[in-house]
Amino acid sequence: MQPAAARLREPAPQPESRQPDPEAVATGPALRLLVVDDSALDHELLLATLQRENIDVQAQRVQTATQLADALEEGPWDAVIADQQLQRFSSQQALELVRHRLPHCPFIIVSSVTGEDVAVIAMRRGVDDYLVKGRLARLVPALFNAIAAAEARRERSEAREALLHSEAQLRELLAHLETVVDEERAEIAREVHDEIGSSLTALRLDMNWIVLNGDAACATRADQAMQTLSQVMEAALRLQQRLRPAVLDQGLDAALRWLAEDAGRRSGLAVTFQCNARASAVAAVAAPAALAAYRTLQEALNNIIKHAGASKVDVSLVVGGDQLSLEVVDDGRGILATDRHKPTSFGLRGMAERAERLGGWIEVSSLADGAPGRTGTGTVVFLTLPLDIPPTAAVPGAAGTPGAPATETGIAAGMPAATGR
Repeated sequence: MQPAAARLREPAPQPESRQPDPEAVATGPALRLLVVDDSALDHELLLATLQRENIDVQAQRVQTATQLADALEEGPWDAVIADQQLQRFSSQQALELVRHRLPHCPFIIVSSVTGEDVAVIAMRRGVDDYLVKGRLARLVPALFNAIAAAEARRERSEAREALLHSEAQLRELLAHLETVVDEERAEIAREVHDEIGSSLTALRLDMNWIVLNGDAACATRADQAMQTLSQVMEAALRLQQRLRPAVLDQGLDAALRWLAEDAGRRSGLAVTFQCNARASAVAAVAAPAALAAYRTLQEALNNIIKHAGASKVDVSLVVGGDQLSLEVVDDGRGILATDRHKPTSFGLRGMAERAERLGGWIEVSSLADGAPGRTGTGTVVFLTLPLDIPPTAAVPGAAGTPGAPATETGIAAGMPAATGR
C-alpha cells in the first residue's frame, strides 16, 4: 500500500501548506480511518464531513478497548480519531493502545468538551490534534497535517535506528580490528621470542667462544660485539614487551610498574608508580581488564612523551570492591578540548572503546579546566573497569589466554653482560 503521506502530498497545489486537492484525493486510494466513538450518529457526522470534501474513506468504528486492540492488529491504519468522553474506557487508554501497537499512527481527538486547558493537556499526552464536535471545518486539514507529521516521525525514527545500527556495526568492526591487531602482535612477539631470541642466543655463544679462545685482537673486537649484542637483545625484549605484554604473567602491578619505568628510561621523564591494593586483589583482575589497563597506560605514556612537554608523570592503580581504577597524571601543557575531538585522535577513541566494551569508562581532562581535586597544569587520564568481566570479553594474545606466546625468558636468559678478558 502506498504510504498515506505520499498519497496526500502528491495532489497538494501548495506542498508547504499540506492542503490536498479534494478531487485528486477522491480518485486515489481510500484513507483507512479507525474511529473510537460510542455514538453512531457522531460517527456518521464525521464521515459526512469528510465526504463533503470529496475524501474517499474506509472507516471502522469501535467502542471498547478489546475492539480497538483487535482492529489495530488488522491494520495498517492511516489515522485514529477518538471521542474524548467514552463510556467503556478513556481516550487516554485508547491513545496508549494505539502508541503501543502503531507508534507512528496519527491520533486525533474529536470531543464535545471545549476549553483550551483540556486541549493542551491532550496534546501534551501525545495527541496529534484536538477538535470540537459541531465545529469540524478544520477536520480535513487537521487530518492531513497529522498524517504528514506522523510520516515525518516515522522517517526520523527509521533514521535514528539506522544510525544506531551503523554505530553498532562500527563498534563491532573496531572490536574485530583490535582483536586482529592483538593477534598479529602476539604472532610477531612469538617470532621475536622464538626466532630472533634463539638466533641472538646462538650468536652470543659464538661471540663468547671467540672471547675465550681467540687472539687478543679478535677477543677485544668480540668483546665490543658482545656489548652491541646486549643492546640488541635488550631492544628485542622491549619490542616483545610492547607487542605482547608477557610481563602481565607476573601480575598487573608488576607489568604497569615495568611499563612506567621503561617509559622513564626511554624519555627521561620522572615516572612514579603506586599500587594501592592487596596482592590478592590485583591477582584476581581478569585478563581482559589487565590487558586494557596495560594498553591504556601504554597509550597515555606515549601521548605524554610525544605531546605533553611534561617532566613528571604519576601513575596510580587502585583495585577494590568490584572495580579497578587507573589514574595517570602529568604536569605538561594539558590537553585541550579541541584535542579530544580531533578527527585524528584515534588513540583516545581506542582507549574509550576498549573500556566501554568491557563495561567501563575513561575520562581525559585537563587540570587547567578544573579537574576534581587537582590544580596546576597537565592532563589526567582516569580509567575505571569492572572486575567481573565475562570470559567472552577475553582478547587473543592476552596474558593467561590461549594463543599467548611464552614469556621473555628465552631472550632474557640469553642476554649476556659484556665480558672482558
